[in-house]
Amino acid sequence: MPVTLQLCPNCMYPTFFGVDQQIPDVAPGEEVQGLPADVENLYREARNCVAASAYTGAVLCARKLLMSIAVAQGDQPGKNFFEYVEFLANKGFVPPNGRGWVDHIRSKGNEATHEIRMMSRPDAEQLITFIEMLLKFIYEFPSRVPIKTP
Repeated sequence: MPVTLQLCPNCMYPTFFGVDQQIPDVAPGEEVQGLPADVENLYREARNCVAASAYTGAVLCARKLLMSIAVAQGDQPGKNFFEYVEFLANKGFVPPNGRGWVDHIRSKGNEATHEIRMMSRPDAEQLITFIEMLLKFIYEFPSRVPIKTP
């Protein structure tokens, strides 16, 4: 494949295509409807980190998203990370059988924060998938329910 520069049909920004790569790469996941602005911006940043091959940054954003979601749903700012995870689980913001997702995001986020090892693309993509499902459960699906009129 020759080296080319093309316009992305989605965002209309230039994209470089090399022998075996695209820069920036495609951001994983989908947009989620009904998000508060700060949560939406952080979710977009996490996805864009993966597109830019900044996988550790994406994992750290996923971790930070759990905190932002908890505060957006009524928890107090300034708590420790474990307390935010407990808030989400105890208040029903984590779907049935979803506690493992949140624990995995917490665990990978802690690894990215406290260890030297870099995160990989599969690590980041998996966390983006988990976060996307959590955001859809908490925000998008409830925002699609028709409002009943008396």
